Amino acid sequence: MSYSPSLIVHICGGSLGLLSGTAAVCFRNGSPRHVLAGKVFVASMLTMGAFAAYLAIVRNQPNNIGGGILTVYLIGTAWLTARRRDGETSRLDWVLLLIPLANGILSWMTGVKVLRSGHSSLDGVPVGMILFMGSVCLLAAAGDVRMLVRGGVAGVKRISRHLWRMCFGLFIAAGSFFLGGSNRPLRLLSTVGLGKYLSPALFNTTLYLVLTILPLILLIFWLVRVRFTNAYKGKSMPLAPTSPD
Repeated sequence: MSYSPSLIVHICGGSLGLLSGTAAVCFRNGSPRHVLAGKVFVASMLTMGAFAAYLAIVRNQPNNIGGGILTVYLIGTAWLTARRRDGETSRLDWVLLLIPLANGILSWMTGVKVLRSGHSSLDGVPVGMILFMGSVCLLAAAGDVRMLVRGGVAGVKRISRHLWRMCFGLFIAAGSFFLGGSNRPLRLLSTVGLGKYLSPALFNTTLYLVLTILPLILLIFWLVRVRFTNAYKGKSMPLAPTSPD
């Protein structure tokens, strides 16, 4: 099985993003290891998202174009949130707002169209997932509007904005890797000759589903910890370096 250079870069970026993202959410927020893992995560996820959108355009897969762009948006705005000071915004935020807004509207229009046609999925994607992603996009857009109207975010709200966007970007990467394509982990490991040496239990659909939703569980855990406990009260997010690499 052969892979194009663009696809290889996309897969490597996503794989590295999964590993570094998992490490980042496990390390203490603001610690040197968290910062290092975060840098790798941002760079790899931006690479994965950009190449995902490119491959979708080249292969005429319109559904994947939005996913790639959304990933870049989520990770990019999460990184900007960590990089900036409390209450800081820019004109770029008004432009970025259009991405989740357009994605959300188009996703809902597509989902409603699928339901009216009597089908339950589109190109293998359940209509419930289409509407869920559309709702998340609209919530992200609403969060952007609220941030801009209020003149930025600070303290716990700034940390929450950074966390949920990073974790949801990790969820997209996990879903793409474990549930995208036809048993992608098995195909990749078989390509390099490792698949036959591993237990079939490692290629179980239930396991893939658990690994896919794990970032959402971590997202909920961290949001509850940040917003509803005293762990982060009165604290501000440490400023990130001026570049993701």
